[in-house]
Amino acid sequence: MRLLQLSDPHLLADPEGRFRGRQPLACLDRALQEASIQAPEPDLLLISGDLCQDESWVGYALLRDRLAAWPTPVALLAGNHDHPLHLRAALGRQAVLAPAALEIAGVRLLLLNSHRAGCVEGWLGARQLAWLAEQLARPSALPLVVAVHHPPVAIGDPSFDAIGLRDAAALLERLAPTPQLQAVLFGHVHQHWQGPLPGRPEVPVLGCPSTLCGFCPVQPCPLGRPDDPGGRWLELNPAGGVHHTLLRWRCP
Repeated sequence: MRLLQLSDPHLLADPEGRFRGRQPLACLDRALQEASIQAPEPDLLLISGDLCQDESWVGYALLRDRLAAWPTPVALLAGNHDHPLHLRAALGRQAVLAPAALEIAGVRLLLLNSHRAGCVEGWLGARQLAWLAEQLARPSALPLVVAVHHPPVAIGDPSFDAIGLRDAAALLERLAPTPQLQAVLFGHVHQHWQGPLPGRPEVPVLGCPSTLCGFCPVQPCPLGRPDDPGGRWLELNPAGGVHHTLLRWRCP
């Protein structure tokens, strides 16, 4: 399975509006354009949260319009800068929305929703953790990928570690014994980050750059361009194993 991960576009109701000095919609347009040029057509496009900075209906409608022309299936996560009801109303028929389980190209994906109204940090909650446990208990030999907006591990930045996934320990407790697990993906931090899953050093935990802007990086960027917008390209073998590559482009 080939998966393209983009993250944190922070769209606004105003198509020409600016956030952090850039136009989020123009940046997302460039991301989709560059990704289609730099990487083969993916089996799935995953956008891992913070979709709409002002949480407006119009912002999600703009995203819906952009994704209408995208040629492959799309999955969306909610981040702390999101309005889940607007997201579902605008895009519920066009994309797979977390929480959700899907199988595509011989790989199983579990998409988690870490949004909690009024909170910058992430929470899964007891009900979703119970759902996750049920999904993990189902017999399946397929390789597994789990995606969530907030980082489930500390990345080494005190500001981000304070607003990560607050019930991460419960998540990791459920994931660690799962032999099919191949990777855990997250957004939120606007930078490349890579580390091992606690207790499973062979399983990478991967943070994705933002399509809007980069934040001060904790780790060196493999491409040497930490300030540029970007994404991540993953290839997963149904027999096991994951190969991942960063995508970077200049901001419009």
